[in-house]
Amino acid sequence: MLLTRTLALIALAAPAAAWEASSQGPVCFLTHEDEGSLVEVSHDPRRDLAYAIRLENREAPWAAAPVFAIRFEGPSRLTISTDRHTLSANDEALTVMDSGFGNVLDGIEFNQIGIAILGEQSLAF
Repeated sequence: MLLTRTLALIALAAPAAAWEASSQGPVCFLTHEDEGSLVEVSHDPRRDLAYAIRLENREAPWAAAPVFAIRFEGPSRLTISTDRHTLSANDEALTVMDSGFGNVLDGIEFNQIGIAILGEQSLAF
């Protein structure tokens, strides 16, 4: 319930069309979509790795690389990186799952732009 409220507050703090908060049963979603991308942060309390971020690059498939990073630009700049990412079968979606996502949620809430980076590719949202 606290996460649902947090996601709703984050969505309300963002520009009206930027993020959408929703839920399906116990799973909460925070979604941003534009012509070139879809970014979805989810929380499923039934899983050990309860948090996930899924990024679809609609302009070009993701190219495999050993490290994925998100750089948040704004008043609370932050860069997060991991080697625990996976690509979908068609390489259009990249997913990272973890037991906590405080840094990702802070990056979204306190900054204006996120830049997903995988190898030489980047995707701004």
